[in-house]
Amino acid sequence: MPDQLTKLNQLLATILPANAFYHSKLGSLGPFQSLADFSATVPFTTKDELAADHEQHPPYGTTHTFPLTSYHRFHQTSGTRGKPLIWLDEPSGWSWILDNWEWVWRGAGVNPGDPVFFPFAFGPFLGFWAGFEAATRMGLRAVPGGGLSSVDRLRLLQRSECTILCCTPTYALRLAEVGEKSGLPVHSLGVRKIVVCGEPGGSIPEVRDRIESAWHARVYDHHGMTEIGPVSVSSENDPNLLLLRHEAYFCEVIDPATGAPAAPGETGELVLTTLGRHGSPLLRYRTADRVQAVIPDAAAPGAFALRGGILGRTDDMVVIRGINIHPSSVDAIVRSFPDIAEYRVEVDQRSDLAELRLQIEAAESTATALAQQLRSTFNLRIAVTAVALGSLPTFEVKAQRWQLIA
Repeated sequence: MPDQLTKLNQLLATILPANAFYHSKLGSLGPFQSLADFSATVPFTTKDELAADHEQHPPYGTTHTFPLTSYHRFHQTSGTRGKPLIWLDEPSGWSWILDNWEWVWRGAGVNPGDPVFFPFAFGPFLGFWAGFEAATRMGLRAVPGGGLSSVDRLRLLQRSECTILCCTPTYALRLAEVGEKSGLPVHSLGVRKIVVCGEPGGSIPEVRDRIESAWHARVYDHHGMTEIGPVSVSSENDPNLLLLRHEAYFCEVIDPATGAPAAPGETGELVLTTLGRHGSPLLRYRTADRVQAVIPDAAAPGAFALRGGILGRTDDMVVIRGINIHPSSVDAIVRSFPDIAEYRVEVDQRSDLAELRLQIEAAESTATALAQQLRSTFNLRIAVTAVALGSLPTFEVKAQRWQLIA
């Protein structure tokens, strides 16, 4: 992609030597003659590197190309895998973020004038701020639902006549459950499209089917990261295909063990370079997202999509008695049981042989059936316990159902 190469060289010319983090890491590089040359020369950037930089240079680290007085947007990573990182943007970088989110909205078939409901409180997490501001910039009617109970959010959704919903997969299911109990069945509220983000689910068929069945609406998946920005949206023609915004990112898939490029169709780790976020750039950033790259029909040269979306994390797999288990695989099985309201997973590592246990809000008969299905799938005995409805935590943003007992 010649345009990508031009953007890469422009990026390097802007950030070196001004960006202290990358100047110390790279020295003076570029211009490059090919994307392959860039990949062969520039080392990966890792989350551990960023965390160490923030620890050594609190509170913002040294990943900034311009003086700190230039930055007007403050965001923070979720911290689900360590101490949260603070990430800053200056006006041009933030505009690039919004451009990418507008691409997501258009990819989901959302048009100016459409009313979109955002049922969450705005914290330092980047994704919903960017989605909301991009919606208003492109002319959508953005309805905020922060500071309300789930029931009140459903009432506001009904009153505002929103036809688009933006939330996590977990919260879409939670709202459906609350609506059923409150006499506000969500399929009657007029929502026709749901853009889900913040966690895997929209590309997991079992989860997507449950959401679509409850709401009678089409689900579009999307993913991004605070330190990276908005990256993807579901294909209109194939819900199992996640399209990447190649004009905004240089995308690679690597073997996580060797760092070598993964062949098309192989599962690997997604690596991203932000082509337009000059103020707080990331070069060859190892996202830890486990993906399978495929080349769609009529794709531009060098472009690829992700079959099955984000399959999981390279760092979230647990090994139980020699069996590799990813949370997304367990979630797919649990969500194939429509009467399970919520669940929790415990990974007990206190003995030499780790054990996996599940608690589910469902009947004893469902617990028995789920245990049988898990054993059939993983060839492993996994204890499943039925607990009272409403006794497990619920989540609005990123669900944290897996608990480590060490």
